[in-house]
Amino acid sequence: MRILLVGEYSRLHNSLKEGLLALGHEVTLVSDGDSFKNYPNDYSYRAKWLASNPFRLFRKAIHKLFKFDIIQIEQGIRFHFLLSRLKGFDVVQLINESSINTIAVYEIFLLRKLMQKNGTLYLLSSGADALSISFLLNKKIAYSILTPYLENPNVSTEYTHILKYVSTKHMKLHRYLFRKIEGVIATDFDYVPPLLGNEKYLGIIPNPINHSKIAFMSTEIKDKIVIFLGINRHNYVKKGIVYFEQALAQIRQKYGERVEIICTENIPYQEYIQLYNKAHILLDQVFAQDQGYNALEAMAKGKVVFTGAGEAFHNHYQIKNRVAFHAPPNVGQLVSDLSFLVENPQEIIEIGKNARVFIEKEHDYLKIAKKYLEVWN
Repeated sequence: MRILLVGEYSRLHNSLKEGLLALGHEVTLVSDGDSFKNYPNDYSYRAKWLASNPFRLFRKAIHKLFKFDIIQIEQGIRFHFLLSRLKGFDVVQLINESSINTIAVYEIFLLRKLMQKNGTLYLLSSGADALSISFLLNKKIAYSILTPYLENPNVSTEYTHILKYVSTKHMKLHRYLFRKIEGVIATDFDYVPPLLGNEKYLGIIPNPINHSKIAFMSTEIKDKIVIFLGINRHNYVKKGIVYFEQALAQIRQKYGERVEIICTENIPYQEYIQLYNKAHILLDQVFAQDQGYNALEAMAKGKVVFTGAGEAFHNHYQIKNRVAFHAPPNVGQLVSDLSFLVENPQEIIEIGKNARVFIEKEHDYLKIAKKYLEVWN
């Protein structure tokens, strides 16, 4: 089968491609590399000219005046020039509703051109999209990434990008896609509730992890318990980092020299990984019910991760031995769980082993690739 994967998000399509290739299929991945993360691809439509320094001030001025990033125009143009190479595929899968990440009307035009010379079209619900953001705005669950915004609409500019998915322009793209796709696949439990009852919903397929590329790091606790928090200011509020910071302040005061707390912010990747590998416990995100890629890769290494590990997650996988800690927006609960680990270091070792077994069983990239093939067929 010839398969075209469009867009990238936290290495999901790269891992899926590796699984599909191993199963003997022909796969092409076209993306912008997931912005600054610059994940590999076969063809790139990442903006270069308008993202370069000479246009930096002009780009900022346009964004300030019109709340629009002009590099989206260049991305659309670059994808347009790739269309002659993107034909003859049996299946085309989009990473989300804004896979090309250009303006909505241009995205519709490009997708129409793409589908004229290819087979069936599938869509992933991974990250923000029209249905998920509409669902969260209606406060249908106890808490979500939108909770800080719902409590205070002026809390952060982080939500400008998220709220575009319910804008009039994007809704036209959303409706167009749902007329054209064979179906939509959720990639974790955070995206399931908004899709329930939708005729195009095909079910959930977990994120694929190529654990053969991720070495398990056998946990040794010789002296201090090392806790790691990597902060990205671009998603500080929606990840609930403030809850982790407040919990860590209490842990530091409570345990002093028994713990080493590492907090980083926007450091070079190699330095980040070195500190991350040193940790026993990794604080990932609040406001989630399931794990994203950062958490899954840390679990594959044998880290104890505080992330989304809610009731739906436990019920679906029938979790009997803890593989991660659910991180709610509750400082008291975070302090209690962290304290338990500090006072019971053997639990860190056992949970780390459980986490690796879980990844190999439920997120194996070959098993996941087969699940996609079943759906596409």
